Amino acid sequence: MKITKFKIVTKNKTYPIIIGNNIIKRIDKYLSSEIKNCKKISLIIDNNIPKKNIYEIQKSLRKYPIFITYIKTNEKIKSILTVEKIVDNLLNKNFHRNDCIIALGGGILGDIAAFSASIIKRGIKFVNIPTTLLAQVDSSIGGKTGVNSKYGKNLIGTFYQPDLVLSDISILRSLPKKEVICGYAEILKHSLILNKKFFLWLTKNAKKIINKENKKFIIKAIIQSCKIKSKIVSSDERERGLRQVLNFGHTFAHGFEGAKNFSKRLNHGEAVLLGMVTAVELAHSKKIIPTKDLILIKKHYTNLNLPMNIKKIFKKKEIGKVVSFMKKDKKNLGEKINLILLKRIGKTTGPNNIALTSRELKKFLIASYN
Repeated sequence: MKITKFKIVTKNKTYPIIIGNNIIKRIDKYLSSEIKNCKKISLIIDNNIPKKNIYEIQKSLRKYPIFITYIKTNEKIKSILTVEKIVDNLLNKNFHRNDCIIALGGGILGDIAAFSASIIKRGIKFVNIPTTLLAQVDSSIGGKTGVNSKYGKNLIGTFYQPDLVLSDISILRSLPKKEVICGYAEILKHSLILNKKFFLWLTKNAKKIINKENKKFIIKAIIQSCKIKSKIVSSDERERGLRQVLNFGHTFAHGFEGAKNFSKRLNHGEAVLLGMVTAVELAHSKKIIPTKDLILIKKHYTNLNLPMNIKKIFKKKEIGKVVSFMKKDKKNLGEKINLILLKRIGKTTGPNNIALTSRELKKFLIASYN
């Protein structure tokens, strides 16, 4: 397979995203070209990663002293306590600013590792090797780092761009279908907010992507999705304007996850899928999006058997808890809840244009139970 490489250019840093097959075997080549004078490496690994992949990375990086930390990832481990342990360990090993953390795992592990890198001596080098589809198309790009608190998801964090992102397609072979669907949620989001042509392509090829039937379609979806997000991040690194469109569906999603106590009963990708269709229904109820687009999107969900009915996941009495978590969302300004909604497929409302009270949102959500 041909290796695809493109750069993200932000005000603070320019760095490459490299997408290819079996590229982790040559990580030393990419590392030495992007990071100079690195003497030590902290390899932070999701403990579900196959030993074969870990061995390939260790073999490629054999000239460096490597300190390995394994983490059993879940939303509850994504905490200040976990970060404190990593930071303490690397300070004890006397890591310097030119030394490097390499994350090998999904979005949760990447967030933990990146946040740790951002605060050690005000920033050491960071390389992200995302191993899930969701992380490859979304969380590894853009420099958002963060951990959860008892008040909500990702409320503690920094903006800290990586020095290098390596997305190895071969790692996705062992990914369960449920995890592929979670990644597809972000691919679908990128098409809905910015590229109708991409959405129409997905309607024809999504089943092949989700079932991993055709590698070419998976690669095209990853590259296209990464390019959409890269374009947005490059123009608005700090989420002061355009980048807020990436939150489409996520304000609802974080409320849904919080109401389930960030447990495995509802993972992030499933919550995003549910959040996006809920946001589309809200937009339609306010006559923001035309009926024909609502029908197209819901048909897409139905054809792929994606989660789209909150009544199947939440009891009516849980809606208050959902809205309570939405009120704590970091993107809110004042007491109202900020939302990004669709005007049509490929076009969103502007940042800070739609803000509803918690009472309005609760009324809307409860109406679906009637």
